[in-house]
Amino acid sequence: MKVSSVTLAACLLGSSAIVSGLPHLHVKRDDDCITTVNDSHKHKRAVAVEYVYETITVDNSGQPITSAATKPAVSYSGVSSVLTSTLVPEISSTATASAVSSSAAPVSSSSVATSVSSTTTSSSEVPSASSITSSSVTTSSAAGTSSTATSSVSSVSSSTSSSSGGLAGDLNSFSPPTEKFSDGTIPCSHFPAGQGVVPIDWMNQGGWSGIENPDTSVGGSCSEGSYCSYACQSGMSKTQWPSNQPSDGRSIGGLYCKGGFLYRSNTDHDYLCEWGVQAAEVVSELDKDVAICRTDYPGTENMVIPTFVQAGNSSPLTIVNQDTYYTWRGMKTSAQYYVNNAGVSVEDGCIWGEPGSGIGNWAPLNFGAGSASGVSYLSLIPNPNNKSPLNFNVKIVAADSSANVIGECAYENGSFQGGSDGCTVSVTSGMAKFVLYN
Repeated sequence: MKVSSVTLAACLLGSSAIVSGLPHLHVKRDDDCITTVNDSHKHKRAVAVEYVYETITVDNSGQPITSAATKPAVSYSGVSSVLTSTLVPEISSTATASAVSSSAAPVSSSSVATSVSSTTTSSSEVPSASSITSSSVTTSSAAGTSSTATSSVSSVSSSTSSSSGGLAGDLNSFSPPTEKFSDGTIPCSHFPAGQGVVPIDWMNQGGWSGIENPDTSVGGSCSEGSYCSYACQSGMSKTQWPSNQPSDGRSIGGLYCKGGFLYRSNTDHDYLCEWGVQAAEVVSELDKDVAICRTDYPGTENMVIPTFVQAGNSSPLTIVNQDTYYTWRGMKTSAQYYVNNAGVSVEDGCIWGEPGSGIGNWAPLNFGAGSASGVSYLSLIPNPNNKSPLNFNVKIVAADSSANVIGECAYENGSFQGGSDGCTVSVTSGMAKFVLYN
């Protein structure tokens, strides 16, 4: 949901420091904070602040406070960015700046906007998401189904069995999937686990991470006319979303259910999951497990996609290639994560939480990860929903001596290195690691 009011941030945060993070850092509205939202697609949230915001500090008169010494404009690899102090996330049709989300702008104090054309195309058999409304829905039960579709149903069990490997997935890290998805052969009632796709059972939606229905409602079962979103194992992202997105600012993602069978909404990709940029992992030095929850985007935007790091172990962290991944209104997007306290399970932590719960969107800390023009940007970001400190510390450091990691970033005892607004490093070569420690 897109918000067009300066008063929102002030009302939500209650201070002169207006803080936001990477794309789609969701901020839930308090009951006494009224904000206009031009979006008929009601998620569990009432308000979400969703793009290119970074930290903007204003004085009591609402005037931005900047420092040329510490807040320079961003420029790298010949790409110049446009800095703006506006809090209204709307982009002019004449914008020509290169896209850098807040994860790709480690030292700016303003939003960075861009105009980028999406290269994805939707299947000719799948209607555009923008045309699916409660008043106009047309589906064909015959289109796309063949005499071979029924006979192939018997083979579906192999793709929905325990061979998916659970949350860890069935693929070795950065090993590509090998079995192409076949449109019109898997019933909508079956979840296509495997080849990197993992079920999210605790959502009680048949393994799907989110379901967006033709009437703009969300949830339920994967049924006729719905877009059914799914999770991929850690380090991967889903490849499916229609190129034509709703004009009201909602994001739509997942497989399309038509005639009782599943179809790709983006036929540019043969596989449902793809690996991100191999530039970061999460390494735990803790004696408890940690649930790190990515937002399901494009899609319902709930924080349900798990990176589950067991005590003393490590896991890849998905870094979105912003040059090729989903764009929202021409702007590049990155991956955002909610970091729960150690000891919180994925079932309890990777959900939409309640105020004061300290889980899900109320978790104490956010991670951000994106890559643009060959440089990966990794961030630790405060969650304005929760001022309580995380029950462990985090630092982003080079994985080994061969890596080139620029900048320093750490979160210790509830405070960020270098200030209250979070921190970012850039990885120009090799690997970095998010170290979880006491």
